[in-house]
Amino acid sequence: MKMINNLFLFSLLFSLFSTTAALAGESMKYQRLADVPAAKWQELAKKKIYFGHQSVGFNIIDGLSEVMKEHPDIKLNIVETRKAKGNGGALMHSRVGKNRSPDTKIKDFVNVIDQELGVVPDAAALKFCYVDAYDKIDVREIFQEYREAMEKLEKEHPGLTVIHFTMPLRTQKISWKTRLKTMLGKDAWELEDNARRNEYNRLLLETYQGREPVFDIAAIEAGEPGGKKVTFKYKGQEYLAMNPAYSSDGGHLNHLGQKVVAEQFLLFLANTL
Repeated sequence: MKMINNLFLFSLLFSLFSTTAALAGESMKYQRLADVPAAKWQELAKKKIYFGHQSVGFNIIDGLSEVMKEHPDIKLNIVETRKAKGNGGALMHSRVGKNRSPDTKIKDFVNVIDQELGVVPDAAALKFCYVDAYDKIDVREIFQEYREAMEKLEKEHPGLTVIHFTMPLRTQKISWKTRLKTMLGKDAWELEDNARRNEYNRLLLETYQGREPVFDIAAIEAGEPGGKKVTFKYKGQEYLAMNPAYSSDGGHLNHLGQKVVAEQFLLFLANTL
């Protein structure tokens, strides 16, 4: 069983490495961690990066720590803090705002950069959680508030690179009740939340992809071996869903998911900063 799992992991990681550029929305020079020279990791370790998040963000941080154990050349100083300390580089991170209240995350993230951090970082990223798209919340309003806040940050801090995250997904179970609802043309809340996350991501990608750095965590979470994506259909549209292999509870990243996303994030940083 262990050998099968290892073979699956190798196949999965290989397919993900081959599609990194498409997933991240950037032109990627380095396709694998092994391609990144030690000098580049040293350069990245000197950068000040701030990452605002909630629980899935901690999953990514755990994944980064795991990957760094396997790749000693990567020596990022990962610190949970809202205040920069010293002159050295660091990947600083913390919780921001409240879940199911994305406006509080935007405001708190801006406050950390403007007031608390004490230094303008080289790069900063705000990641929403999958729970921030729920019920009848208007993701267009969320994105508009996010866009205006990021434009203001970039204008006030010219040296800052904002890294835009797509919204994470959940796995998509489709029960017989859900199928019946869709057949009858009724709304299916079981599908709407993931569809809503996809809609937010569409707005973000249309706005920033190819113009500013975008880390497409949703596309990575939906990845399957061979470059395919986990998808579902709702009201005539096809949407991405999280690969069940990456989560034990349908939303948070398990060990495999943490490692896959962390490796892609490290590659993204090496190619972007």
